[in-house]
Amino acid sequence: MNSVILQVASKHVRWILVLFALIALYRGHNFPGGGFIGGLLVGLSVVFYSLAYDAQKAKQSLKIQPEGYIALGLLFILVSILPGLFLKQYFMAGIWTSIHIPFLGEIKLGTPFLFDIGVFFAVIGVTLISFFTFSNITKWK
Repeated sequence: MNSVILQVASKHVRWILVLFALIALYRGHNFPGGGFIGGLLVGLSVVFYSLAYDAQKAKQSLKIQPEGYIALGLLFILVSILPGLFLKQYFMAGIWTSIHIPFLGEIKLGTPFLFDIGVFFAVIGVTLISFFTFSNITKWK
């Protein structure tokens, strides 16, 4: 599309969707949401950007190619599995700690959150690969 309004809006809406994705990711290990919903929101932000420009420009705007997001997600998932084994607990044990951050207070971190981050990146990669594949098949611009 050649809509100037859509092009200007897409640049701002893209980052708003990413912000909501990060909020869903962080809240997901205690409340509904998490890595899957957050990953879909990031994928949606790229799809919205490609509506304003085209799929090729959206793909070029990515810092990491979609396959890299999947690999990064699998790495986080692997890292979330290992602490339970090293601490002689069961496989995929939920190990928690909390840290104090000034102005934010106590923040709980744990292996389920690492797993959610892995799902987040893997879903981003799969969503983007699916979208770019379909956009190439249909020659959608």
